[in-house]
Amino acid sequence: MKFIPKIILYLLLIIPATNALASDFETGTQALIKRVIPKHAAFFQVAEIPAEGDKDIFEIEGKGNKIVLRGNTPVEVASALNWYLKYYCHAQRSWCGDNMDLPAKLPIPAKKVRITSPYKDRVYLNYCTFNYSMSWWDWERWEREIDWMAMQGINMPLAITGQEAVWQNTLRKYGMNDEEIRSFLVGPAYFAWQWMTNIESINGPLPQNWIDRSIVLGQQILSRERQLGMKPILQGFTGYVPIKLMEKQPQADIRKKAVWFYVGPGTAQLNPLDPLYARMSKTFIEEQTRLFGTNHIYAADPFHEGKAPVAGDEYLAQVGKAIYTTTASVDPKAVIAMQTWSMQKAIVQSIPPDRILMLDLNASKWKGSEAFWGRPWVGGIIHNFGGNTAMGGDLDAVLAAYPDILNQPEKSKQFQGIGMFPEAIEHNPIIYDAAAEMAWRKEKPDTKKWMDDYLLARYGSSDEKVSLAWDTLLHTTYGKSGIVTFMESSICARPALKVNGASPNGALNSEKKYRFKSLWEALVLLQQAPVNIKNKATYRYDLVDLTRQCLADLAIPMQKEMADAYRNGDKAVFAKTAKEYLSLMDDFDELLGTRKEFLLGKWIADARSIGKTEAESDLYEKNARALITIWGPYNENAIQYDYSARQWNGMVKDFYKVRWQKFIDFLTLELQKEEKDRYKEEKINHRFNRPSNTANDFYKAMAKWEADWSERNDKHFNNQPKGDEIKTAVQVYQKWLPAANRLLK
Repeated sequence: MKFIPKIILYLLLIIPATNALASDFETGTQALIKRVIPKHAAFFQVAEIPAEGDKDIFEIEGKGNKIVLRGNTPVEVASALNWYLKYYCHAQRSWCGDNMDLPAKLPIPAKKVRITSPYKDRVYLNYCTFNYSMSWWDWERWEREIDWMAMQGINMPLAITGQEAVWQNTLRKYGMNDEEIRSFLVGPAYFAWQWMTNIESINGPLPQNWIDRSIVLGQQILSRERQLGMKPILQGFTGYVPIKLMEKQPQADIRKKAVWFYVGPGTAQLNPLDPLYARMSKTFIEEQTRLFGTNHIYAADPFHEGKAPVAGDEYLAQVGKAIYTTTASVDPKAVIAMQTWSMQKAIVQSIPPDRILMLDLNASKWKGSEAFWGRPWVGGIIHNFGGNTAMGGDLDAVLAAYPDILNQPEKSKQFQGIGMFPEAIEHNPIIYDAAAEMAWRKEKPDTKKWMDDYLLARYGSSDEKVSLAWDTLLHTTYGKSGIVTFMESSICARPALKVNGASPNGALNSEKKYRFKSLWEALVLLQQAPVNIKNKATYRYDLVDLTRQCLADLAIPMQKEMADAYRNGDKAVFAKTAKEYLSLMDDFDELLGTRKEFLLGKWIADARSIGKTEAESDLYEKNARALITIWGPYNENAIQYDYSARQWNGMVKDFYKVRWQKFIDFLTLELQKEEKDRYKEEKINHRFNRPSNTANDFYKAMAKWEADWSERNDKHFNNQPKGDEIKTAVQVYQKWLPAANRLLK
């Protein structure tokens, strides 16, 4: 009889704890629902259910006049909400406009929906995303993104906000003062490449106010991600250290590494066998855990896009072993998350197979490595580089990619997750919706049917003309392209007679296998949408984006026509075509100014708003300008310029057009000379097939002007949209249709 009171006591102790856990689960999920659909939150109930074996799961069920959303974590409940909004309410929340016009009374599902994910890990974010897109985000913007992550099923986001504080606290213990530390830390637009061990010191020093702000923001981000059941990936220690540490710790074996793409002074690497390595790694992980906690997953990518300071597999194996063992000495549950972009077999194989997770950013490395020699891995898509502005992607391939790998278990071995690793976001929502939704599908859906469902959610209703427009896009910009480089326009390219591309790895749309004229035909159809669709912010974004792509494409043959006139020595035709080309840029800039997604002014205003002093705001503007133009500090050998190639209001008129005007003025003067004395375009390109900074006197002056532009802070650009999207889009279409008919096939 004495055991009964013990059982009762045990139950009294355990039940409150269980209720507390349930309360935490409900608090997080209900709060998300209220943020997403505040006027309809009362229609929903949430409940926690166990996973189906090792599979994450969600359910949607009607219960009276309520919709019940169930999941084994809050992420699954959020995914259920997203599924319900898309397939029952025909609603969508996206980076590029929302369609959240829900009926007063929500539809009740007739039968229960139960869906499991075949993927344990759903990873999100590239280091680069934190700068090409997120450099200036505040908590409000981050809160919305984290909700979007949860609704897309993301359960393992990269989380590196606040790393600068971890480094400051760590380096203080190894002889560096705050001034030296802040000089080592890069400007806030460049953290991605510092944490990937590529650079140090450029476009700083970093203000202390920024570091203090990053602690608070990083803690807010991680708190919310964990509240929703996510397992954030934090930073690991790889032996990357400041060059200054060679002076502060002269006894240590620290070696210089080569300069990365002509950016900055180079970097330094601490020998993994040196006693200082273990001590610094321990300090780093302890300081990070003190500030930000841990979910036991640590990103480590030694020698990213670079070479180790010591040749040979023996050294690489020592690095890999040191990364894991020193991390595990602080956190015995540690798992190393490693990108495969610059993968080294010796490093990978030196880490225990059950203590590493390989992140195959574009699912391209697994076949050539026996699925990473049996290590657990995630396959993903990158899709965007640098924040390039272009409509496109292979929708069918995105829908097929993960099921193709899943259905090859003998070859894919420990394939356990999927990921989205774009260098930048807030574009092409159809591609990312497709990639994210495949987290909940084992088989590839019919591409056309999936797209029709997407459009119904995006616009709230169906329309034949709109559907036909998107059918055209499915076979052009969102179809098979024949190339992997992102689509570009001559507008964003450094001026030349023969323009090969704008960004280092880019190519003009003329390389992409679709008829330019097809997009103009799709645009005519999209313009004929009914009023109820035209009133949607989602439609207005898509209309501007498609019109933008049409004009971006038109610029390519227009520039060639102008260049041919110069080569032919035809002054009149050159003057006419040059004037037309510059006029196109003016209208292009005006069109882009109608949407917040395409505003240079917003990018700069957001950067400046973080500064506590005028000097800080000026520094942040310099960072904001440089990253998307010349990339880093001026270097005569630089090759990273125009990597972002952004078609933005303000950028077009104040940067790209000015460059082209200078080139046109130069050619106009050359046409006054005898043919034999005129400018001939010879040997001007570097290895990325674009004019180098020192190609000739013209490009030396051009490169200097670009560098000066990145330093300026004397001009205000619109940071709010201006003009009506539809009216402006129709006007520029009508104006430039004759040129399109003349120049496009």
